[in-house]
Amino acid sequence: MSEDTPFDRRVRRLRRNRAAPHIDQADYLHRLTAEELLERLDSVTRSFSRALILGAAGETLRDGLHRRGIETAFADPSFRFAREHAGVQCDEDRLPFADAGFDLVVSIGLLDSVNDLPGALLLIRRALRPDGLFLGAFAGAGSLPRLRSAMLAADEAQGGAAPRIHPQIDVRAAGDLLTRAGFALPVVDCHGVDVRFPHLLALVRDLRAMGATNVLAARSRRPLGRHALAAALADFAASAEADGKTAERFEIIHLLGWAPAPDQPKPARRGSATMSLAAALKGR
Repeated sequence: MSEDTPFDRRVRRLRRNRAAPHIDQADYLHRLTAEELLERLDSVTRSFSRALILGAAGETLRDGLHRRGIETAFADPSFRFAREHAGVQCDEDRLPFADAGFDLVVSIGLLDSVNDLPGALLLIRRALRPDGLFLGAFAGAGSLPRLRSAMLAADEAQGGAAPRIHPQIDVRAAGDLLTRAGFALPVVDCHGVDVRFPHLLALVRDLRAMGATNVLAARSRRPLGRHALAAALADFAASAEADGKTAERFEIIHLLGWAPAPDQPKPARRGSATMSLAAALKGR
């Protein structure tokens, strides 16, 4: 398989470069997710000194880490984002950092569009010191159902189908990927966020400002004609509520994993339980 599939690395960089001056116009998901991530970090009963932030996510995450006394380094596929944060421009599956350089790695809204996600997670784990923590979040399976429906309507009007929504990762697959990458004590969960838009173009505008529009390989991208766009707009509007706004859904997957260390708690050996699951449930 080409290492430039399914996502076009060049287009991904260009889209994020374009988003850099505008991300503050649509950073509500980043801010919400950053606040949730910081809450999860506060629930951990240990301290951290040096964090790597993968991907621009506004100032909420960076400032929150600084308030907690954590030094930060930064990396992003976009040259403009990397320059703005005095960081390194690189793809997540090509991280240039030395092993065991950080005790915390955090990422918001980016890992769902990296070509080699298992490789990226492996590099993240290697960048962590023993007992270092990885916290990540991105839009997963079930996200953007209204946009998906609108794009299907557009393709029907245009007389052909083209992938317009990125492949989406579900909770189970995300957990498997953490385990395969060698993380200890992995935890994955998901929560939904509904955002209401007056029309389809407002949703697309916000996705563009987030750097989250289609970056699939060039052969998968097919522009919409006039009739196809009209069909998409009508399909999106058909789901509008009484005030004329349509609710779109984002399913945010949260990842947590630890770099292995000798003194970490270990999962109980299979078959070592002293009570059956049926008995435990009956007792409750």
